[in-house]
Amino acid sequence: MTPWEQARLALAEPDPWVKCTLVQALWSEVSQSPNRLLAEDKPRWESAELPCGQPEKPELIPPTKLPKRGLGTIEGRVALIHAIAHIEFNAINLGLDATLRFSGMPDGTRATDPGHFYLDWLSVANDESRHFLMLSDRLETLGARYGDLPAHNGLWEMAVRTEHDVLVRMALVPRVLEARGLDVTPGMIDKLKQANDAQTVALLEVILEEEEAHVTIGTRWFRYCCELNGVEPDQTFDELLHTYFKPPPPGPYNVPARRRAGFSEVELARLKMSE
Repeated sequence: MTPWEQARLALAEPDPWVKCTLVQALWSEVSQSPNRLLAEDKPRWESAELPCGQPEKPELIPPTKLPKRGLGTIEGRVALIHAIAHIEFNAINLGLDATLRFSGMPDGTRATDPGHFYLDWLSVANDESRHFLMLSDRLETLGARYGDLPAHNGLWEMAVRTEHDVLVRMALVPRVLEARGLDVTPGMIDKLKQANDAQTVALLEVILEEEEAHVTIGTRWFRYCCELNGVEPDQTFDELLHTYFKPPPPGPYNVPARRRAGFSEVELARLKMSE
């Protein structure tokens, strides 16, 4: 089985823990031999040929119907960790889907390539699998399991809405939805510190650092796609943001982290104006 077929198998796998095992085994293989993911060898699949495996649980409901709980109780912390674990599970699928769906992207074989698109997104899937397993283990220490609580599916729904265009996907998934993690995680960490939950704080600090790197990857490939299409990045991002998100995600924004992740000063100024 080729690495492409292995990635497709992992994407289709519904069991979260088996999916993580498949992703980590694949990453262990290709990270040592990146030339196994050359663009010229990548099959071209239609959307129907790239099914995304989803477990029977958690039950998926609209975000407005999710109960709100404080972090001062174990139940509240379980709800928070479960919600983040669900995001990480979807992020595994997003990394795999980006690796498989978009053909003709750079693979680092030319001097002008800004990087290896496919290796980048497979590395993201691998990181997200670690995050999911960390959070899943934490849930179990608190007497719960992933799937016990309902969740919403907004992250994957945006993946479906952006499957037609790699530029749109790079703009809106890593640079909007995943970037929200940069904004809200520091506040979560502060509240968990107040609740004396040092174990969960340590997990979120790792996730925050690595998610910043993921947004950076999204920024790099978004700007590459803009250059390829002859469009101005700042204006294009603003137009896509207001087309797909009505209203755009609210602040406050983690400006230092977004700046490190490649957001331009123009983009940051526009975000601040919308707060």
